[in-house]
Amino acid sequence: MNVPITYGKYYHIYNRGNNGDNIFINDEDYLHFLDLYSVYIDSIAYTFAWCLMKNHFHILVRIKNEDEIGYLDNRTSKSNNLHLKWKTTIRDLGDSNFINKPLPFRQFQHFFNAYAKYFNKRNERTGSLFENSFDRKFVNHKKYFQNIVTYIHQNPVKHGFAEHILEYPWTSYLTVLSFEPTNIKRDEVLFSFGGIDNYIKLHNKNQNNSSIEHLIME
Repeated sequence: MNVPITYGKYYHIYNRGNNGDNIFINDEDYLHFLDLYSVYIDSIAYTFAWCLMKNHFHILVRIKNEDEIGYLDNRTSKSNNLHLKWKTTIRDLGDSNFINKPLPFRQFQHFFNAYAKYFNKRNERTGSLFENSFDRKFVNHKKYFQNIVTYIHQNPVKHGFAEHILEYPWTSYLTVLSFEPTNIKRDEVLFSFGGIDNYIKLHNKNQNNSSIEHLIME
């Protein structure tokens, strides 16, 4: 049973294609998924790790506190998905165009619906793209955070898409190691591992997932 989406909490969010079908076919699909993610989810959550695979994905987020979430610009057409505008968390009471805060649960629904609409149109298909609306598990940050990050990044190796974690491009593993601008909460991830060296070391080890079986999709 899925847990409710609550402000300030950490979640492992995942889903797979309906009947195990692919939800990504080419690089453009992966990139479009990430573009939509930045539009819909960056406004309501902080992201710590992600992995996109042919028929499923994994994401680790913390939902922002309500006072950290900005207001939607009602002048922007909601159908123009890539041009939604947000204002800072402090609302100007004299500006009636910025009156609504998005609900985190609804933002995830809008995000997955937008991607499914894109994918179905591009591939001339109909029907549900995803197996479920979206699955999520509450993550105790201190106890399980490090294990979930490693599990997410190791998924391509686990499922045989790459022999080594460095060979697979569609994860946030290398993003955490880079110095390029990113929305990934890089400093918090590295702090949880005790620094870069331990981050790399633990990702290169075979992980025993028994302690997080209740938090993962298999």
